[in-house]
Amino acid sequence: MKEALGLQKKIAAVNDLTGYGRCALTVSLPVISHMKIQCCPVPTSVLSNHTGYPEYFFDDYTEKLPAYFGMWKKLGLSFDGIMTGFLGSQEQIGIVEEFIRQFAGEDTLVIVDPVMGDHGTIAPTYTEEMCREMRRLVSLADIITPNLTEACRLTDTPYKEKGWKKAELSALAGKLGGLGPGKIVITGIPQGEFMGNYVHQEGRQPALFRTHKEGEERCGTGDLFASIVAADAVNGVAFARSVKKASLFVKKCIVKSMEMGIPQKNGVCFEEILHLLKP
Repeated sequence: MKEALGLQKKIAAVNDLTGYGRCALTVSLPVISHMKIQCCPVPTSVLSNHTGYPEYFFDDYTEKLPAYFGMWKKLGLSFDGIMTGFLGSQEQIGIVEEFIRQFAGEDTLVIVDPVMGDHGTIAPTYTEEMCREMRRLVSLADIITPNLTEACRLTDTPYKEKGWKKAELSALAGKLGGLGPGKIVITGIPQGEFMGNYVHQEGRQPALFRTHKEGEERCGTGDLFASIVAADAVNGVAFARSVKKASLFVKKCIVKSMEMGIPQKNGVCFEEILHLLKP
């Protein structure tokens, strides 16, 4: 017998648990909770600190995931949303795909952040088979949040760092939509002094939202962006409005981190201004 959802909504967040560096679940947990949704973490691995540091402790949870999900199934648990982030192996992608197939009901929103690489470079751990598996995972999503590099890799589109025209972005988003998801935001599109996010959704006019670039890139901003989008989706916030809100909040966090002298490797100090983020 399934557990009653009750009045508070729930999101299962599948990502790694990194103790230091503000990324993955250590971002999603406080942000989704702040947005009045219970965040139910699924640790795909445990790290002492993120891999941008010269050394780190790493414990892979791949072998433990089937039993973890199996207990949730035995207890009849259910979720209003499922969001996925970095997955470290082909096997993990397959396990998470099966989890989505088993747990995503008619009203469950699936949000996939296909964390594969950036700046035209795919992570060295990603094989061609993993890229194919990620396309399968994306096909199960309602919403995806790839950056420009990931959008190109998922659609076999040649990557370029600059000079993207709206017609090209529209074609790229259309190819992503052909994989399955109805709502797409392509993030991190360089636009001179601005950074753009291209929003595409079925039956709506596409839009390119731009925010002024501030400082250097920081780890965890993608996790922050995706967590806001996921929580908003479950809360019924319009997709375009959510993307705009997430973009502006990430920018504010970067500015605050610069003001406080937070080292780049330590991500963004969203804790200082989380109260400004409205559910």
